[in-house]
Amino acid sequence: MDGDDLDELLDEVEKKFCRNVSVTASARGDSSEAGKCRKDAAVQRKHSATKPEGPVGSISKDIDALLEELLEEDQGNSPQPKNEQFPKAAQVEKKQPSQSGGRKCCPVFLGGSSVANGVGTATSKRSCDQLRCISCDFRVLMFDDCEWDSSCDYLFLRNNVPDRHKLRAKLKKRRGFRAYACQCSWFSPSEPTDLRDQPQLRWVCGKHRD
Repeated sequence: MDGDDLDELLDEVEKKFCRNVSVTASARGDSSEAGKCRKDAAVQRKHSATKPEGPVGSISKDIDALLEELLEEDQGNSPQPKNEQFPKAAQVEKKQPSQSGGRKCCPVFLGGSSVANGVGTATSKRSCDQLRCISCDFRVLMFDDCEWDSSCDYLFLRNNVPDRHKLRAKLKKRRGFRAYACQCSWFSPSEPTDLRDQPQLRWVCGKHRD
């Protein structure tokens, strides 16, 4: 057998036997490589999924910290008088209705029980029923159809005002009269009387609510 024939036999043997081996080996190798690739891909995915969490989480924490610092600086730098202006404005708004609401008598009149109570004017001589004394700072009390006894004095009023029950000890029944008293003064008119004509009485109108 010459060399050419030997080569042909070797080629046929390789084609028959070695081809199957190479095919199976290559298939196994491919499958193993494919498995490895899949594993590597899965590992990379895990790393890609887990690794960003660290930087993102730290970045978000840093951002939150920066925002908190900025807010604290803004609050610290903001002028406090502006904050104090709001309650003052609210107080002014609350005071305005009480100051502007109601009407005052002009002039102020006193009168007997037959004189209607209300806002007194030059044309309507109504008896003021919202009197307050600027001397003792007590509201003036009124008793219809009564007048003060001659024995009534400052000490009696000082000890008994504003107890209406105790004050009746010095009151006398008299129709058409009206007895007025604070803690320091008293008066018993029967007709409309301008308060300006009674300088001893330190009484003023405390405003009438409509």
